Amino acid sequence: MNIKYLIFLGAATLLGANKSYALTPDNPLKKNNAQSLISSKLADKNLINSFADITVKGKITDSAGPVPGASITLKSNPSIGTSTDGSGNFVITVPADGILVIKSIGYKTLEVPVQNKTSINIKLEEENNSLSDVVVVGYSSKKQGELSSSVTVLSAEKLKGVATNDVVNMIQGKAPGVVVSSGSGDPTSAPKINIRGISSINGGTAPLLVVDGNILGAYGSEGATYSPNDVESVTILKDAAATGLYGSRAGSGVIIVTTKSGKAGESKIEFNSVVGFNTPSNGKFHLMDSQQLYDYQKTFSNPNPSVLNTNTNWWDLATRTGMTQNYTVSASGGSEKMKYYISGNYYREQGTVVNNDKNAYNLRANLNGQLTPKLKLSLLLNGVFTKDNYQTGNTLGDAYLNLPYDPAYNPDGTPVDPRITPTWLGRDIENFLHSTQYNFSNARSLNLSADLNLDYNIAKHLTFSSYNRTTFFNSFSVDYYDKRTKEGGSTNGALYNSTDYKNRLLSSNRLKYENSFGAHHLTALAVGEAEKSYYDVASLNGKNLPAGRPVMSTATDIISNPSGGLNEYNFSKYLSQVDYDYAGKYFAVASFVHENSSRFGLNNSGGDFYQLGASWILSNEQFLKGIKPISFLKLRASYGTTGNAEIGDYPSLGLYAIDASASYGGVPGARPSQKGNPDLTWEKQKTTNLGFDIGFWNRIDLSVDVYDKRSNALLFQVPLPSTEGYSYIFQNVGALKNRGLEFNLTTKNFTGEFTWETNLNMAFNRNTILQLTDNKDAISPGGSQPKAIGRDIYDWKMPIWAGVDPNNGDPLWEKVIVDADGVEHIAVTNTYAQATRQYTGTSATPKFTGGFTNTFGYKGLTLSAFFNFVYGNEIYNNSRAYFDNDGLYESYNAMVLQSGWSRWSKIGDVATHPKPVLGGNHDSNQQSSRYLEDGSYIRLRNITLGYQIPASWLSKIKISSARIFVSGDNLWTATRFTGVDPEVDLSSGISSFKYPISKKVLFGINVGL
Repeated sequence: MNIKYLIFLGAATLLGANKSYALTPDNPLKKNNAQSLISSKLADKNLINSFADITVKGKITDSAGPVPGASITLKSNPSIGTSTDGSGNFVITVPADGILVIKSIGYKTLEVPVQNKTSINIKLEEENNSLSDVVVVGYSSKKQGELSSSVTVLSAEKLKGVATNDVVNMIQGKAPGVVVSSGSGDPTSAPKINIRGISSINGGTAPLLVVDGNILGAYGSEGATYSPNDVESVTILKDAAATGLYGSRAGSGVIIVTTKSGKAGESKIEFNSVVGFNTPSNGKFHLMDSQQLYDYQKTFSNPNPSVLNTNTNWWDLATRTGMTQNYTVSASGGSEKMKYYISGNYYREQGTVVNNDKNAYNLRANLNGQLTPKLKLSLLLNGVFTKDNYQTGNTLGDAYLNLPYDPAYNPDGTPVDPRITPTWLGRDIENFLHSTQYNFSNARSLNLSADLNLDYNIAKHLTFSSYNRTTFFNSFSVDYYDKRTKEGGSTNGALYNSTDYKNRLLSSNRLKYENSFGAHHLTALAVGEAEKSYYDVASLNGKNLPAGRPVMSTATDIISNPSGGLNEYNFSKYLSQVDYDYAGKYFAVASFVHENSSRFGLNNSGGDFYQLGASWILSNEQFLKGIKPISFLKLRASYGTTGNAEIGDYPSLGLYAIDASASYGGVPGARPSQKGNPDLTWEKQKTTNLGFDIGFWNRIDLSVDVYDKRSNALLFQVPLPSTEGYSYIFQNVGALKNRGLEFNLTTKNFTGEFTWETNLNMAFNRNTILQLTDNKDAISPGGSQPKAIGRDIYDWKMPIWAGVDPNNGDPLWEKVIVDADGVEHIAVTNTYAQATRQYTGTSATPKFTGGFTNTFGYKGLTLSAFFNFVYGNEIYNNSRAYFDNDGLYESYNAMVLQSGWSRWSKIGDVATHPKPVLGGNHDSNQQSSRYLEDGSYIRLRNITLGYQIPASWLSKIKISSARIFVSGDNLWTATRFTGVDPEVDLSSGISSFKYPISKKVLFGINVGL
């Protein structure tokens, strides 16, 4: 065949001939026909231009602004492509008649013809899901759909409802694997939080807190540096790939708080007000009144009938209806070059126990300026002033234990002083009403923080950032016991003052490279970071104070010598990370962290940590495009190491104490106080995580994760024998593991004018101690929670309650007897000292936790109901040893028996409670499984009904938006627990004289101008 004909044929085909030519022996291509065709096409100048490559510039946005990281590829050749930068801009060179394919997770895919245009601006339409939400992770941000790690994101909208001044309380029940628990309803106390179980035995278990991109420290280690009203979102990082760049101190997870910022062109003034009432909830628990207690005590003693002349309800006197107030005013807005957000907040919550409240004042200013086309500056200023009034003395204890026989007030209306009342019958001779007239306990604190962040575009794909923070925290606490009270009587008046000061300096400098090569997208990050912290404290006390003069200068003597100290520590970190994705389908991330800490020994002060993660979005593959029900499907896997350094500031050093105990002849002396360990090093966690995310019809979203987290080189304060000359030494001992399953399900049941959305999240976690040093089987062999190898950290071990002997009403416990063949048999005994300590088969660790939310909407009306639940944990109800003691403490009040409980009174009775005996019945109230109770519960944590007032109604008074609502917190709880409240600190599992949780009814209004 003539080669010329092939050339003519190729040219004709490339020029788009609308007639088909085939080379066959029967149909040869005629030379003159092909030449004619080519000449005709070449004569069409416009068509020739349509085939030339042109450079196209553009910007991709959505309804909220630029869309960074969007993929732009040529449809006919996907290897030609690019992605948008941080401002949504892109540049690509393609044929003038090409078709651009625009993809970005969370948006509908678009095909845009070039049509010889050199400038194209494109607006993407969201797919009505959260995949396009930008999530702050590590030292950067990503779209949620692109993550290879286990992350939970809670927007400000999802955090709404619960009335509190602590964001962690708002998280409770809303994120799988995140367990928030509180041992008290006191508004001045902070909750405990654990992420994916307990990662350490002796070291800190609180997650690392990061605010606006800078490390703050372990949760609870410092006063609050932000108001919940200023929070834009909370991101919870759970696996190693997520916590990666914070890995050196992120063994217990990371909570990232992002505060609000202004938006260009949107000048807003908003006012939010919430006012409501708090009432104490005592659950199923009730104390006896005089008649009930008299009838009970007659069964084992001879109370004087005159005691019935008085019927004091101490619980009602100690508790009250409090008030919650929360007011916020904010202004935000700006231009493309300068944005601002300024807010002020006042929060006050009166506790449901008298003389107890929290007051917090917050002022924030977030300023973001584009100083030059290449330089961006952010200045974040925040101040929080807090004043806490604590419950004074033994108010709560008296509420539980004082006898109803004793009067609270004298005939003239003044509180009774039990010390001078000869008819007082209560054991503790206390009347908190008398003490609280004069005594008080409070603290005030000021927390200031300032962030100065700079971002500079060195080149098109290269950015340098410097994030810097300084914080100042100062607090002063006072405890005063007047000489006229029982508490201050022995010292003729006592005053305790304590002040502490903290200052932290942090500088984090980051170099970031980001570029696209066709369908390939690469991000590389290098960071150098240094942190320095100072802390000092001073405490002093005095006695012999004049009545009503709580000032140290009025004291004429001291109770003990003044004390104080100065601490310093520092961290330095170097890290790198590479993040890669291809065609919006395959994602991989790898990071390495090296950190040094002054807390560890000279031989091991540095720690190396690494993280790997990968994910695959199968729904972007062609073979799944035809499966209509599946709107999104992604597989995720990660593995890596993280660390824990929360063990105090000087655990590796040999220390001496200079104090009064070592002085001689009035001259200061020093004594050994801590043995040094130069080999002490980081506690490390190794975590494997597998997960998937799947969506159906853009209405059902399910995320599932399974994980295995193993902690090694556990930090522990090991006791030493007295012959060593030291009490303890810090060492790396043992190992433990946490394994678990988490899932989060969201369904949009109705999406029309009437909307209904449901969310359910649950988490299952099991922990096991794997190893202990020095051939130990348990850390605390004689304790009720021994922390033994092969067992849960919080497994209970104690004598097993065997009920009541029906023949005589004695208490019974199990006694293990081993026969001659070594076989164990279970017998019973009424002698507590002979009872065998055994594992009860229960734990303070829940089998699962979670939350359940339903949100309804119709026109401007919304209704949401949020439940949280805990299942499978056992609580030790320690307070029952005092007021459910079978006659041991006849000078304490007693609890009313629960439904189904009964006391033994005659031979043959099958009872739950032994025969009451004056002075106690065979130690029946000693520690045993008798007081272990099911701690499972489900609670209506919040219900809110709101109405968005139509804009047409508001336009006449020049208000842009207004919403009114009513909400309730903790209105209903279902539980078998017999105490005041089943929610306890899950790190101990003990309930003792619990401060009641508050039921709250709140009314609010949000107004925008």
